[in-house]
Amino acid sequence: MAFSTAKVDNLRELPRLARIGPNLFELLFSGCKTERYAAGQHLFVQEDVADRVYGVINGTVEISIYSPGGQKLVANIELAQSLIGEIAALDGGPRTATAICLSDCELVSLSRTQLFDRIEKHPPLARAMIELLCARLRWISGELGDQAFLGIEARLAKRLIFLSNTMSDPSGWIPISQSELAEFLGATRESVNKTLNDWRGRSIITIRRGGLHINNPNALHHVADFEDD
Repeated sequence: MAFSTAKVDNLRELPRLARIGPNLFELLFSGCKTERYAAGQHLFVQEDVADRVYGVINGTVEISIYSPGGQKLVANIELAQSLIGEIAALDGGPRTATAICLSDCELVSLSRTQLFDRIEKHPPLARAMIELLCARLRWISGELGDQAFLGIEARLAKRLIFLSNTMSDPSGWIPISQSELAEFLGATRESVNKTLNDWRGRSIITIRRGGLHINNPNALHHVADFEDD
């Protein structure tokens, strides 16, 4: 069964997620069959040979980078209407990161040959891909700036605000552990745990096993903005 954009209509606006518009998403993947992946399944692994670009219809996909020693840094979370793996599919190089499904996912995909064929036939797709790559670069630049100039509290506050908009369930709980948060920040679990416990003591957040809830988002915005200034 070919995919339909009806599943990606009611998206929340997430400023740090790089997407193409729904009409171009449909144009790019028109006629592609829906592929289903179970939670925990890899789409590809860092340094793999690249042969496909993926589009997310439903679900959540984690993009992570690994050091030679196996240390993990979560680079991003991708949701509906996101493209995954476009960098390596465009330049023919190896995968720059690992992509794993955090939830059951519905995806569509194109081979590298199909991707270039559709870009050549539909010039607006070329502009959309350029804009997408620029959005990726802006994201990376922002993350590097945060790593260089912000302390753990501001970085954690910004990440929790992002994850709340991205991953929270209808009741506002973010399904993430403290170890996973540390992987998002490239920080130690101890430093993340210390900060979270301080915020819990001030009723800014509530923590439970495998998740947390933001009680006072304004306080987190203040932490992020204060140190950023």
